[in-house]
Amino acid sequence: MSAQPALGARGALAGVLSAAADWLVEPADPVERQLPADTTVQERPVIAVVGLAPRCGTTTVARAVGAELAVRDPCGACAVTASTGGGARSLGVAAAGRLARTLAPVVGATRASGRLCLVECADRAALAGAILYLAPLVLDVADPQDASAAASLADRVLLVAGPRTEPALAAVVAQSLGRVGPEPLVVVNRAEQGDETPWSRRGAAELPDSRMGAQLALAGREPRGELGRAVALLTDRIGGER
Repeated sequence: MSAQPALGARGALAGVLSAAADWLVEPADPVERQLPADTTVQERPVIAVVGLAPRCGTTTVARAVGAELAVRDPCGACAVTASTGGGARSLGVAAAGRLARTLAPVVGATRASGRLCLVECADRAALAGAILYLAPLVLDVADPQDASAAASLADRVLLVAGPRTEPALAAVVAQSLGRVGPEPLVVVNRAEQGDETPWSRRGAAELPDSRMGAQLALAGREPRGELGRAVALLTDRIGGER
């Protein structure tokens, strides 16, 4: 049996995590959305998906949630921030193509992939304002230093952890992001399966490992099987209407 860390070591760990959170999450200026005169049109949600560690599956989660939101939205598509040169490619459905053509003159490079309109846009605030009444928006936040600005724009924030991510780090970053946006929900990608895990005891959403499901998500399609059901439940939790 391994020895428990000394009280001093625990204090040092807490200090490191606190410092890391302060470095990751800088205060963001509040963003005011410009509402059109006709406010009877339904506003679409903005979801920020923030990675807690490299290669934890942030883009997979962002696109999987985006595809599920697209299925549930009347417009039939969802915009997801991305690099137009990267990721899996898929023929876009008509709704995603229309959204891409509509957004291109406003925000720059766009392309349709599956049910998603992938957008390369440096100004997330401008994108959020442009799409407010058109379709849902998912912000794929790979750089932790962008997390605060993205959270300030979002209606919901998802923190993506890998199975080996330190839960204490997730808790500290969630607390820090909660100061500038909505309280984040932790999502454990490729979670270990079991009746109860350390993550589930913390209320985190857990997505099972599925290579085929991840490939579908990266191509802008809804994952199937266990991963698809888990993504649907996750979208329920963040308020995605069926």
